Amino acid sequence: MDATPYLLVQLSDPHVTHRGRRIGGQVDTAAALRHAVERVLRVRPRPVAVLISGDLVDAGHPDEYAHLRELLQPLLDAGLPLALLPGNHDARGPLQAAFAGLPGVHCGAPGGQALQYALDLPGPLRLVVLDSLVPGQPHGGFDEARLAQAGALLAERPHVPAIVALHHPPHPTGLAVMDTMALLQGAAGFEALIAAHPQVQRIVCGHLHRMTLGRVAHAAVISAPSTAHQVALDLAPDAPLRIALETPGWLIHAWGPGLPLVTHLAQAGEPEVLPDL
Repeated sequence: MDATPYLLVQLSDPHVTHRGRRIGGQVDTAAALRHAVERVLRVRPRPVAVLISGDLVDAGHPDEYAHLRELLQPLLDAGLPLALLPGNHDARGPLQAAFAGLPGVHCGAPGGQALQYALDLPGPLRLVVLDSLVPGQPHGGFDEARLAQAGALLAERPHVPAIVALHHPPHPTGLAVMDTMALLQGAAGFEALIAAHPQVQRIVCGHLHRMTLGRVAHAAVISAPSTAHQVALDLAPDAPLRIALETPGWLIHAWGPGLPLVTHLAQAGEPEVLPDL
């Protein structure tokens, strides 16, 4: 039996901005994403898809999405399917305009409608991508229509293990300011949705700029770090929101014959691998 695992790479919160600009004048988000893409292309075995879990750009401007498209083009040239979803810094219309029609890119209907879809991966595994964007607000939410659509996507293949992806964390994390910007609308409905679908093995999100582990109903929830800047780890209830220039990273979700769904943290830079001891 072939024991080669299947891999889904999850990048998050790249916050790509206009060419030549840095976030806060300090963080070169484009260079950080370029490095992440280079590393993804060297991952072995070859990933079956790449998920980018929101805040793709910093201000939702069409020029930012054009820049993002250029940075992601090496993945597309390599034939890797991209699964994109919006975060609170994104704008649906420009996102869909920049990526509509590309092979392997599933961005829903044009015109600014919610980006919700499913991608069937080998193994098998089903990636269900949900849109928690509330335009003009930092927090996330689901209305009844999006929850119903999510339920329909999960009901299509109820016996296939599933990963559900969204941008906003669906539970508190102890990061005080970030918890005011979590999934605040429709959270109970989302939990009921997950509880009704036992095939959901993992919920993955972004937004926090940190890796965290939580739970909703029966499913583990994992947030991905940013490919660029991180949120400082301060769990005091009065902690302000501060940016930390910690090592960027991303997640690799692995599964396959004899291997349950397992999530690994990868980090930027070139690690030194020691010789046999």
